Amino acid sequence: MRKMLFVYNYPSGGVETLARQRSMALAPYKIKFDLLYSSTGPGLQNITNEAAFVITDPSERQKMVMEGNYEAIIVCSTYTDLEVIRNYGYTGILIYEIQGLGSIPEAKVFLQQLAKPYIDLYADAILTPQTPHLITITNREFPNKRKYHFHNGINTIQFTYTNPEKEPDPIIGWVGRIEPHKNWREFIQIYLHLVPNNPRLRAWFFLDSTIFLPADMKEFKELLETNPSLKNCQIFYNIPHEQMPTYYSRIASSGGFLCSTTITEGFGYALLEAMCCLCPILTTDSDGISSFAFHNRTGQIYQQGDIQKAVLEGQNLLHNERHRKLITQRAVHYVKEHFSLQKYANKFLAMITELKRI
Repeated sequence: MRKMLFVYNYPSGGVETLARQRSMALAPYKIKFDLLYSSTGPGLQNITNEAAFVITDPSERQKMVMEGNYEAIIVCSTYTDLEVIRNYGYTGILIYEIQGLGSIPEAKVFLQQLAKPYIDLYADAILTPQTPHLITITNREFPNKRKYHFHNGINTIQFTYTNPEKEPDPIIGWVGRIEPHKNWREFIQIYLHLVPNNPRLRAWFFLDSTIFLPADMKEFKELLETNPSLKNCQIFYNIPHEQMPTYYSRIASSGGFLCSTTITEGFGYALLEAMCCLCPILTTDSDGISSFAFHNRTGQIYQQGDIQKAVLEGQNLLHNERHRKLITQRAVHYVKEHFSLQKYANKFLAMITELKRI
């Protein structure tokens, strides 16, 4: 059994999803992934087949790294871990993974001013999804570093339409954190503009209860409590990942859609998951979604801040049944063709094989 290690700070969100999807993709090839986190988080409830560890003590982390017999270690975002792991004495393959670093300006500052010296000195390679701004920045900042850019994978057997009973009222969903980059205020504006023509419209918020900006959360809750037009909004905290296909399918059966208002997306797992469940998507043109969201083909796209356009696209999804059926069928077909775990495993294994030859 070959062993590899994934190192990240907090088990939550798309990165935690990717860690498990990658583990599933590589398991048929007798590769076992351990997951090492530095703090607890709601994503731990999703981990069943992988070995997950939350370790803060430096000596215990060193023991795990040096006694784990890891063929490769992937460090995501926490760039200082690159130096720490090399200083432990680890001489195997060390990959720095980038999945999302906030807005494009934030990503530039992070990589240019903070992470660059660590990546230059200690990483054998850089791994990102096929996200245009991440590819552009890493090519410019690390011209001599080996770089790999390929689609993340998703288990389309697990994420599929569950054929629930039809919901009585249409639902639009939103998955994210209550902080500015996820742009939750814009979603509320879109919802409020849709309600007059759809008075029974509901909104479901799927949130992480542990990551949020306190001032934003205070404002968010006050809005829901005081604005009568938001009376049909419902919050779901820390839903286990295995249950999300049911929720996406319920949104789909209601005639609603999943909406993403993120300013800049590193990848956009929630949208991909919804597409697998025949749930239409409406999203900002947030860069990371460009791998799978194509306007009027696999989803609807609007420019951030253009509320009028977002509302028109939302109305189209709510009321144009023919268009809705076409894009959802195209979407699930596209995901199965381009984002399968088998394709991910092939790309990942080719990367490891190449790095072992260095």
